Amino acid sequence: MRVHDCNWQMLEEYLAHDDRIVMPIGSTEQHGYLSVGTDAILAERVAVEAAEPLGVPVLPALPFGVTPYFAAFPGSPTLRTSTHIAVLRDLLDSLYRQGFRRIAVVNGHGGNTPSAGALREWLTEPREARVQILFHDWWNAPRVWEVVERYEKESSHGSWMENFPWTRIPGVVMPKGTKPRISPALIRQAPPEELRRLTVDGVFGGSYERPDDQVLELWRTGVAEVRDLTENGWPKDD
Repeated sequence: MRVHDCNWQMLEEYLAHDDRIVMPIGSTEQHGYLSVGTDAILAERVAVEAAEPLGVPVLPALPFGVTPYFAAFPGSPTLRTSTHIAVLRDLLDSLYRQGFRRIAVVNGHGGNTPSAGALREWLTEPREARVQILFHDWWNAPRVWEVVERYEKESSHGSWMENFPWTRIPGVVMPKGTKPRISPALIRQAPPEELRRLTVDGVFGGSYERPDDQVLELWRTGVAEVRDLTENGWPKDD
């Protein structure tokens, strides 16, 4: 359930019998011909669909992440890694004080992944009650990536694997065919202007679109994987 569909009394009542909450995090950045909100849209939606049958509340997605390499593409604002970590720590501190003890962070953007180490550090700090955090990159988790590679091993940023009905822009026609994958080593080293020159349209490689039955199979797999994590991923005391 979305916390935006609840009032505070409903959440207080929930905390009387459960202490889980899901925090999606994403980014606002270029995705070729898809929405600049793709990472945040997908992180929140996969979390909501996964958590709904479990009755676990889901926060709105954090819409900004660490994406300095896309600075040459309009509409791609970034946070410093230190700022991103500080924001996550503040949110975790708040949730802990309110009584949440199991917090699943569902990440939709690769640039945010280094923040996982800072959350591990947060866990080591002394607290009166035990708290657990799960950090999950939903888009390249094992079961999801198995589906991606079954259809197309060279898929990458902005390609079919992010081209869902809810990340498409009405009236925008996707190019046909498959874009050769740009070397990840080149991408990692390229400053923003060079990255824009290398990619031209912002897509890193792969088919621009695939049949919706394949796309939706990928989506259902992602939802099931996040649901399993939210339900069964919490370490139990010996």
